Amino acid sequence: MSILKKIVGSIVLPLVALGLLTSFFIPSENLQVRIYAHLKISSAQLVINRGDYRVLADGTLFDKLKLNDVFKFSLKNDSLLMYKNDSLVGLFRYVKFVSTSEGELKVKLTDPDRKVRTYLDNMSVNVSESYIRLVNEIGIDNYIAGVTEAEAGTRASIEFYKVQAILARTFALAHINKHVTEGFSLCDQVHCQAYYGKPHDLSIHRAVEVTRGKVVVDENLNLIIAAFHSNSGGQTANSEDVWGTRTPYLKSIEDTFSLRMPNAKWVRKMLADDWLTYLKIKHNFPSDKPEGKEAALNFRQDARKIFLECNNVRIPLKTIRTDLQLKSTFFTITQLGTDSVLFTGRGYGHGLGMCQEGAMRMVRLGYSYTDILNFYYQNTQLIDLHKLNFFKDE
Repeated sequence: MSILKKIVGSIVLPLVALGLLTSFFIPSENLQVRIYAHLKISSAQLVINRGDYRVLADGTLFDKLKLNDVFKFSLKNDSLLMYKNDSLVGLFRYVKFVSTSEGELKVKLTDPDRKVRTYLDNMSVNVSESYIRLVNEIGIDNYIAGVTEAEAGTRASIEFYKVQAILARTFALAHINKHVTEGFSLCDQVHCQAYYGKPHDLSIHRAVEVTRGKVVVDENLNLIIAAFHSNSGGQTANSEDVWGTRTPYLKSIEDTFSLRMPNAKWVRKMLADDWLTYLKIKHNFPSDKPEGKEAALNFRQDARKIFLECNNVRIPLKTIRTDLQLKSTFFTITQLGTDSVLFTGRGYGHGLGMCQEGAMRMVRLGYSYTDILNFYYQNTQLIDLHKLNFFKDE
């Protein structure tokens, strides 16, 4: 089947808002996103950069705040020492910055030292497990804009940003309760979604606005697993080959759009003895036997494989990728002289779902964001959140 037929053959539901016909999560609500979740923070400062803010600290309301007011926080036992413009305000357990307009805060970690980031909307500060915890309470569209830039980078086209925004929204809503037992919705690490605050590229906000409320669902109208990767190397992967579970819309497809993009190819050189020893010691592969050595030194993938195998010993390629820190599992191995092997690789990432560089190429060729979604996630539907329960009831 041609690429064009694949795209045209997929179903895209018309996107007409049906008002308040759903009890599903409404996109205007706020998310609680823990920021700097991977760090043990001992001191930080927040600066009011834009908008009107009030500060609520253990039930005490501080208003009459000004732009560029600086609030510094440090630890004292299980509480926070809060300073305003270098003057001690007091010792508190919980502090929240609440914006009464379109607010913007600059956050600077001082221990550990990190560069300034800008966050929209509200921010709470408290102590958790003996360290400062920062949680950005943010409107979902502002959050999606931040994720879109973190995951897609800057200087991309608005059409590509539309795709990334839809996937970010789909993922966020599918995992809305991931950290609920810890007191927040999501965090800023990649197992949720990368998130570094306000995006620098203003076109991202336009892309989020144009796609407001749009998500991708499967045949049963469930939010999809919105997997994506950098480059497929010309062929995406099956979910069962990567995660062990079959997902109908995460199927291997030929992806010629990715082939002439920056991460389409890679190489890695390795001493042959190191490679053969690794296989034998780590996986008991028969690399010390003639047939095993031949399989290890002359391994070819014209299409994606799952295992390196010989004499009933099978090593998952995803394990080799992790162990050797390779860019992908899509590689061919050849002997290089008498003492080395060459990994000639294709693609970057796990290979599931959308290939970001392939999608960028599709945009340059004139494809729309709906074309891209239908190509990489087949047998899915693009739908407005406000319609989701309506269709499920049908």
